Amino acid sequence: MTSESSTSLGDILRLRAEHLGKALSIGHGKPLHISHGSMQYLYATDGTRYLDLVNNVCHVGHSNPRVVEAGQRQMALLNTNTRYVYDGLTEYLTRLAATLPEPLSVGFLVNSGSEANELAVRIARAHTNAYDMVVVEGAYHGHTGMLIDLSPYKFRGPGGKGEPEPWVHVVPIPDTFRGGERDHAAEFDKIVRSAGPIAGFLVESMLSCAGQIPLPAGYLAAAFEHIRAAGGVCIADEVQVGFGRVGTHMWAFEEQGVIPDVVVLGKPMGNGHPMAAVFTTPEIAASFEEMEFFSTFGGNPVSCAIGMAVLDVIEEDGLMQRAEALGERFMAGLRDLQSKHPIIGDVRGRGLFLGFEMVRDRDTLEAAAEEAQALVGEMRERGVLLSTDGPLHNV
Repeated sequence: MTSESSTSLGDILRLRAEHLGKALSIGHGKPLHISHGSMQYLYATDGTRYLDLVNNVCHVGHSNPRVVEAGQRQMALLNTNTRYVYDGLTEYLTRLAATLPEPLSVGFLVNSGSEANELAVRIARAHTNAYDMVVVEGAYHGHTGMLIDLSPYKFRGPGGKGEPEPWVHVVPIPDTFRGGERDHAAEFDKIVRSAGPIAGFLVESMLSCAGQIPLPAGYLAAAFEHIRAAGGVCIADEVQVGFGRVGTHMWAFEEQGVIPDVVVLGKPMGNGHPMAAVFTTPEIAASFEEMEFFSTFGGNPVSCAIGMAVLDVIEEDGLMQRAEALGERFMAGLRDLQSKHPIIGDVRGRGLFLGFEMVRDRDTLEAAAEEAQALVGEMRERGVLLSTDGPLHNV
């Protein structure tokens, strides 16, 4: 495949500035002019190959040939919508349901994690006849109006309103590096007592935008107990961390030994093809039946074929086991660097969902955000793509 482009980077940036909203930023510092991708690599038009360690979408590799072939084959055969009956839809839903614990057996297929998270909240409200929601500080759940209100990462960030809506209740980040040991059960008890009727708790099974933070042992069990006692529904957002990324489990919530009432799937589900899903119990799904639900493109035959191919690759190529093994190697290497360089304050994660927090002082924990960004730039020059995250942009 050629790396050549008929349009110069300068012309592309000019056209981008003219026609693309400036709220959409460019990642990795200097603009990267990418021509194509293959498995774990992205290729620039000048021929430079980059190892993509940021990738949280093309889960089984850029342009994975098995996924591409599945989409091409189905597109040449049939592409319609769920108002018709076709094998691919029920086969895919059955396959997904088999990866989830009982009684999470009823699914809704949509096009993005944002759409799926918003649908999950609607289902929770329909089931409980309540409205208020509980979220974690630093969380990001999507870009719709409702989800911006449910994402402290956004409403406390640049351009945000600063404070939550009255129906949004925020619990602290369970960050043992910066927050130490906390009584999370007491924090939830306080929220439940002060809030209005609670529809649900929306939580990432491991925190992503908040800084790649695995939840402390027992956190979800304690949180779910308080939410359910208040009549609310527990929603696990697996958009970033699902589909085996954490290595030891298909779904990150499984590490906590809990079963949510609703699970949201997204990003890696279609390996770059826009797909997402909401799974819940038959009882909760029945609460949502009064208002007809339809997604024009959700669950179409091409999406189902692509989703099946992604699951095939994960299972047949042993990618969960590979994520666990590679994750252990990464963690060992990063901890060795941590022992030699005080600027690395913390190393954390599971499988291939990893982060290391950079600080200027291990006692004060002053964030080394500029240094983190400089490291991203230096690694890019060495052909490795990284990114920064966390509320202080130093992870």
